[in-house]
Amino acid sequence: MNKAELIAAMAENAGLTKVDAHKALDAFIATTKKELKAGKKVTLIGFGTFSVAERKARTGLNPRTKKSIKIPAKKVAKFKAGKGMEL
Repeated sequence: MNKAELIAAMAENAGLTKVDAHKALDAFIATTKKELKAGKKVTLIGFGTFSVAERKARTGLNPRTKKSIKIPAKKVAKFKAGKGMEL
């Protein structure tokens, strides 16, 4: 499912217009990014938790040249599904 399909499904399930569903999804994404950048978690009971993980610097391998390269440390978003997401 891509973003457009998600927006259409949200609109249908919530009885919204696609424009309103698009605004709601964009607001959710923007708010989640803002909170993660601030180092906070976003927890949705029954769905899951978005959080920030720190990856350490490491040495990698360039597949084209086979030379080792240094990969810098960075922060990445991670998602852990809640119990309500069991299929």
